[in-house]
Amino acid sequence: MLLNILFLSVGLVVLIAGAEALVRGAVSISSKLGIPALVIGLTVVSFGTSAPELTVNIASVLNGSPDLAIGNVIGSNIANIFLILGVCAVIRPLSVKSSTVWKEIPLALLGISLIFIMGNDVLIDGAGVNAISRSDGIVLMSLMAIFMYYIVGLAKADKSKGIESDDGIKQYGTWSSVGMVLLGFGGLVVGGQLLVTAAVDIAGAAGLSESLIGLTVVGIGTSLPELATSVVATRKGQIDIAIGNVVGSNIFNIFWILGLSGTILQLPFNSSASVDVLVAVGATLLLFIAMFLGKKHKLTRLEGAGFLVLYAGYLVFLVQRG
Repeated sequence: MLLNILFLSVGLVVLIAGAEALVRGAVSISSKLGIPALVIGLTVVSFGTSAPELTVNIASVLNGSPDLAIGNVIGSNIANIFLILGVCAVIRPLSVKSSTVWKEIPLALLGISLIFIMGNDVLIDGAGVNAISRSDGIVLMSLMAIFMYYIVGLAKADKSKGIESDDGIKQYGTWSSVGMVLLGFGGLVVGGQLLVTAAVDIAGAAGLSESLIGLTVVGIGTSLPELATSVVATRKGQIDIAIGNVVGSNIFNIFWILGLSGTILQLPFNSSASVDVLVAVGATLLLFIAMFLGKKHKLTRLEGAGFLVLYAGYLVFLVQRG
């Protein structure tokens, strides 16, 4: 058990370090190309900070641990909104662009709502078993392609208006940036495999469910890159990157990561997963509603504190459920 805890800790550290290197290198390259800050946040940063979830999910699927894969994505999405945006808003009220309010957040809400529909085949279709099937996975990945098409259009529109990347983004030399990207990917692969192997062993030895480990330890652990990136961006006043990182990460997690996982292997979907998905739906809906409470299109410190309280309550619920 102690050895598995050590492996879990080392896996998390390597995973986060890999994500940090990947994000720094990728953001540097994108900034050199003059890509707008919001687009960097929605794509490069969110993809890079979602890389731990991707590597953990692929390893989980290949190791035959679908509950861990689903719990990881759903737990990460809930943590992204309640924990990360909550912390960032407490540090500094977050002003959100109109396009994010009316396009990206609703798209994230659509994605998590689709997971509830796709995962409840017995209730909706009268099927014999609930699962995210390969066809569901293909549909989700197709929606990811549409999202990327939208982002490319957003980048072109901003460039035509003369909107350039944020000057506060740190740039490195070309080869240094490429090296960080490659080292980052390596760290993600090694850290992800260590994390999944240790988490599954700990769950088995302690009599805990894989979904509980996925929703808590793994879900929060793989969200640490998003937390670190968004907090740093918020403190530097790069609000577009902080918001875009979280919302983009949630979209990536559903359409790309869970879509790819379901395409590789059908993912059984149990009743407790449905409850957690509904929590994620509620979290995304609350984020959207918060954009119209008090100051329009702004997440205030009070709302951020409320998100943190809700997340603490959710963790208590998970522990009691076991």
